[in-house]
Amino acid sequence: ELADKYRDYTAENLSKMIKIPSYSAQEKEVCVAIVKMCEEAGFDEVRLDGLGSVIGRVGNGPKMIAFDAHIDTVEVGDPSQWKLDPFSGLIKDGLVHGRGTSDQEGGAASMITAGRIIKELGYDGEYTCLFTFTVMEEDCDGMCWKYLIEEEKVVPDFVVSTEPTSCQLYRGHRGRMEMEVIIKGVSSHGSAPERGVSAAYKAAKAALAMEKLNADLQPDEDKFLGKGTIVVSQIDVKGPSQCAVPDQARLYLDRRLTWGEDAELAIKQVTDYITEAIGEAPESVTMPDYTRRGYRDFDYSQELYFPTWKIDEDHKLVVAGQNAFK
Repeated sequence: ELADKYRDYTAENLSKMIKIPSYSAQEKEVCVAIVKMCEEAGFDEVRLDGLGSVIGRVGNGPKMIAFDAHIDTVEVGDPSQWKLDPFSGLIKDGLVHGRGTSDQEGGAASMITAGRIIKELGYDGEYTCLFTFTVMEEDCDGMCWKYLIEEEKVVPDFVVSTEPTSCQLYRGHRGRMEMEVIIKGVSSHGSAPERGVSAAYKAAKAALAMEKLNADLQPDEDKFLGKGTIVVSQIDVKGPSQCAVPDQARLYLDRRLTWGEDAELAIKQVTDYITEAIGEAPESVTMPDYTRRGYRDFDYSQELYFPTWKIDEDHKLVVAGQNAFK
């Protein structure tokens, strides 16, 4: 009954968030708004962690369950391709419109309502309910929780992610990693390209090799998470001038990992496929670190590797989720 009562309240809170652009590392204004919403909803405690995430608490039980939503978004891309202003927050026909409504501020708005409902029901059970509105997730998926666990020693017994899942319960997800490939060539004057070795042409062959690798990747053994993927997300080619054969190339790769795949395997696959395509090994294939200063002027970093995970179907958190869903 309370969920139905607060339907419009939830949508209005989401609309307020959407009207505030909150790209990764630029979340300050939306975090200030979320702190106010949590306080108005009656949370027992609301604070910011050192990285800038909003941490709300309801209850004070000996066990902890955390509900998480990241509140940063990717950018809007080409604005002309949007049918509506991405920051309109328009509420129309039962939907809230704008950048971040699904991924993932819709989860954040729902969490605020959940906290309000729990307070109004007078919950005094065995769980501390932690609501984490986390930052910089779009750039580096796990860094916000790495900070909470390692720096602030917040270690919940259970965690529920509110990432959108088409209203289904998900008990596993493919992993992800990023890779950087460096390829070298030999420069020469643009009037005599035969004297050089173009890093651009090598990069083109390497990119097509990644297309082939993507097609060759196989699903996990029990077909639960499906196949991994790889895509070239950036290509940079450089030389001494715009009138010269380029001698440097960089490919940036996004690799999704199914069960049974890991970083070591993925790096070897990329190296092997590019070596076959260009007739020599690339200069390097590495997994970079992510380091960025957040809106609280604090530097933090981690490697860009997020392992595949899955939880057994009979795990008590999964069973509890199934029962609640029914």
